[in-house]
Amino acid sequence: MSTTVAPPSASSSVVPRRPRTARVVWIVLGVLAALAGVAWLVRARRTGGPPAADPKSASASRIVSVATAKVTREDVPIWLEGIGNVSAFFRVTVKPQVDGRLDKVFFNEGQSVKKGDLLAQIDPRPFKIQLESAQAAFARDQANIKNAEVNVERYQKLAQDNLITQQQLTDQQAVVAQLRAQLQGDQAQIDSARLNLDYARIRSPIDGVAGVRQVDPGNVVHPSDPNGLVVVTQIDPIAVLFTLPEDQLLSVREAMGDDPLVVEAQSRDGDRSLGQGQLSVIDNEINQATATVRLKAIFQNPDHRLWPNQFVKARVKLKTRKGALVVPAAVVQHGPQGTFVYVVGADSTVALRPVHVVTIEGERAIIGSGLEPDEVVVVNGQAQLRPGARVSASKASAASSAAAPAGSASSAPPSGSARAPGPGPAGNAP
Repeated sequence: MSTTVAPPSASSSVVPRRPRTARVVWIVLGVLAALAGVAWLVRARRTGGPPAADPKSASASRIVSVATAKVTREDVPIWLEGIGNVSAFFRVTVKPQVDGRLDKVFFNEGQSVKKGDLLAQIDPRPFKIQLESAQAAFARDQANIKNAEVNVERYQKLAQDNLITQQQLTDQQAVVAQLRAQLQGDQAQIDSARLNLDYARIRSPIDGVAGVRQVDPGNVVHPSDPNGLVVVTQIDPIAVLFTLPEDQLLSVREAMGDDPLVVEAQSRDGDRSLGQGQLSVIDNEINQATATVRLKAIFQNPDHRLWPNQFVKARVKLKTRKGALVVPAAVVQHGPQGTFVYVVGADSTVALRPVHVVTIEGERAIIGSGLEPDEVVVVNGQAQLRPGARVSASKASAASSAAAPAGSASSAPPSGSARAPGPGPAGNAP
């Protein structure tokens, strides 16, 4: 009996696909690994080495070099600063008071003159003639009045004897009175001529410095000439006019109640002190356009360091803050939560400390709270610091302390570090 073999079924003729799928997966993984290796090599070439380590762990391990300073207690003067200009204490345009030809000039341009010094001479001859004419009229009228007075005495005797009428005596007495009035007019003409003769000699009305001569000798000058002969300005003493914001007016007025306020004038760049004076006047109104108030200070200026129309910085000393906590201004940093400083601990690590800044005076910051005397704070190098960073501290020089004033050199805490907590009601660190 023969055995019949059935043909294979369709399902049994299908070749299994599992081995091929596994092979594709392994090929894809190999390609991805190759791409990752290429990417790693490209990154290594760009950065010059393997990828950097975690910045937090790197910053914690390295030592940062910083400049430091100690918190000190000092007496700090409080100043208010404004911009102003120097004004002559007196400024006089010397003009002739009579018409005439300018004969001589007795001053040099830029010369210091005293009150009463002869500056110029106008031709005096017309005024001498006027004086002589007035003197002659006075002598004539004086002789006439003497004759009239004698006639009055004579008329009085005749009137007593009833030889003349009373009207004649009265008329003669009136003639005497008229002549006396005329004599007074003659005296006034003499005085006027003498005054004009004196006006012909032009003198300095004040102590000061003569400016540029406006008229040369030989010209005819008049009192109506707009430019005059010369301008004399008094520069010792001298005045400084400057402005302050209206918000500071109350502080200035309160401080003026005690003693005269000291005002210091400095050059425009603030590098040189030009002198110290006293505040004398606060203007009686505020400039609405600029929201400022104008003040005037008087300076003794014997060395002429201040000059009219010179632009200066003016500083008013309100008071002196006794025993204030002081740090270099560059210590103070600004963050999202307010002002803070970096304090160096005994283990050479830094801590971020919120502080309350009362004011900044020049290169010094006055601290209201948040620090204690003799604590060590970072002056320079804060941009590389994070709380807990180790530092190598060196004493800050005066130049480095002033190199970055607060506000310009200050920075917020670096990203990734603890943010500065806001100061509490008293401004202390939490």
